[in-house]
Amino acid sequence: MAGSLCKLCHLHTKSSGQTIKERGKWGSKKEFILSVAGAIIGLGNVWRFPYLCYKNGGGAFLIPYILFLVTCGVPLFVLESALGQYTSQGGVMSWRKICPLFEGMGYASQMIIFFGSISYPVILAWAFLYFFSSFSGELPWTTCNNTWNTDRCVEINNHNATANWTFPVNGSSSSVMEFWRRRVLNISIGIEHLGNIRWELSLCLLLSWVICYFCVWKGVRSTGKATYFTATFPFVLLVVLFFRGMTLPGALHGIKYYLYPNPSRLADPQVWMDAGTQIFYSYALCLGYLTTFGSYNKYDNNCYRDSFYLCLLNSGTSFMSGFAIFSILGYMSQKQGVDISGVAESGPGLVFIVYPQAVTMLPWPQVWSACFFLMIILLGIDGQFAGLESIMTSMTDVYASQIQRGYRRELFLMLICTVSYMLGLFLVSEAGAYILQIFDHYVCSGPTLLLMAIFQSVIIGWIYGAGRFLDNIEDMIGYRPLSVFKYCWLYITPLMCSGTLVFLLLRYTPLRFNNTYVYPWWAYCFGWFLAMSSLSMIPLNMIFKVAKEKGTLWQRIKASSQAADDLPGMAKEMASIEASLHACSHGQNDHTL
Repeated sequence: MAGSLCKLCHLHTKSSGQTIKERGKWGSKKEFILSVAGAIIGLGNVWRFPYLCYKNGGGAFLIPYILFLVTCGVPLFVLESALGQYTSQGGVMSWRKICPLFEGMGYASQMIIFFGSISYPVILAWAFLYFFSSFSGELPWTTCNNTWNTDRCVEINNHNATANWTFPVNGSSSSVMEFWRRRVLNISIGIEHLGNIRWELSLCLLLSWVICYFCVWKGVRSTGKATYFTATFPFVLLVVLFFRGMTLPGALHGIKYYLYPNPSRLADPQVWMDAGTQIFYSYALCLGYLTTFGSYNKYDNNCYRDSFYLCLLNSGTSFMSGFAIFSILGYMSQKQGVDISGVAESGPGLVFIVYPQAVTMLPWPQVWSACFFLMIILLGIDGQFAGLESIMTSMTDVYASQIQRGYRRELFLMLICTVSYMLGLFLVSEAGAYILQIFDHYVCSGPTLLLMAIFQSVIIGWIYGAGRFLDNIEDMIGYRPLSVFKYCWLYITPLMCSGTLVFLLLRYTPLRFNNTYVYPWWAYCFGWFLAMSSLSMIPLNMIFKVAKEKGTLWQRIKASSQAADDLPGMAKEMASIEASLHACSHGQNDHTL
């Protein structure tokens, strides 16, 4: 009997290893806050925001940025966080439960994340190369006696105020610029010339993916713990660099350029386009990040209050990063005697040109360089594994019985990382910088995110019901949010996004690399393919849902737009509707009698 019992227990132990694992929750509220902060505060704040300010005329960019923040950023942030917490599902299943007809919204956002996961780690690879180079006896971008330097190279003298800096004079080029262009990128003359894969960058890219994998492989259990370091340490370094930059001579000149608006730039639709998409990009809107992380909260968590704090933290970090960047630009501008617009080359490499120069001004430049690029790496890692967690959560929610067994989740994650790494090798070739800008422009900063925001607002505001969704939030947090959110979801947010999109289409100009290089026609086609392939998931899913239902076309659309019956509060809502119908029926009977 005892032997039989032991065998039974052993059999149960073996079989339980293949049972469906529980979805899990955050270990604490801190893990949720840090994970969301790590996801939304990243390269979009430190690298992208100052770059867009620089490109769009400094302070003029702040006007549309604040406008989009108030009318689009905060309302959509609250919407997505509350959506995940209310449904307790990720980016795909949350839309299936709220409005099955638009389940394609979830698949579209996951495709955007997947495309981003191909290009985003390349920036981490650049940062890793700078980080490792920081451990040399002399920073390699401060000298011209390297194999990659040309005869036109001008060395940087950290202690000589009359030295030449990053701005090329009389055909010369700085050692910083040559390190970036010839050592890191070894950039070709165009996207048509793919060239060789940069083996150092490919190894750095591999390292980025290995770190991301082990941050995500155990789900929120590992993600939440990793953010205790990755989401906090960058702030310490940013504060130090901010105060160092503000104490430099000429810093106020740079800050003036940063804050003083140029109203004429507001006539350019690209300024408004960049402002709107910067909000979506830096706040991780319309990508499923917030929905995914919110889904691991307890039902009664105050996601409404958390959203305000996180929005304030995110925009505050962006503005602070802008001060740190422009204080350095002001210093460099004063040293060279040129306008700030001529100090640094515009483009994704801005932070890899300005900041390497900035750290050479500090004591122990190797230490500061290593700390700065470690900050960039940690900020990028946060955003990358947030995207991976979003993909994994969405897929495991949809296919829980297939993936949440044994080590299938870990193996599926490894497959995604491997495929993304192999595709990313094209972006660490000699033409990689050209390809990266296409991904950045069409996937992360273009019509795609604006259309997703319009769809999202219309679904919640008009199909599911803005008032109904406010009732759901009230049921979770215990009080009713401001009514202004209802009108934002109904009118303001979709109108703002639609206006920006129309403005862009009317004044469309082809993308150029560094404002000079014109891409070939097939490169533009590839970019639009990236943008439309994700959006195509929405109509394709609608056709599938409508075809699966029965009845007339209107009956099918209506049936596939109904929210799931198992949502919290649905039983109470259905009971209220039935009571109203019952009362109406009694009233008709009394009238007949």
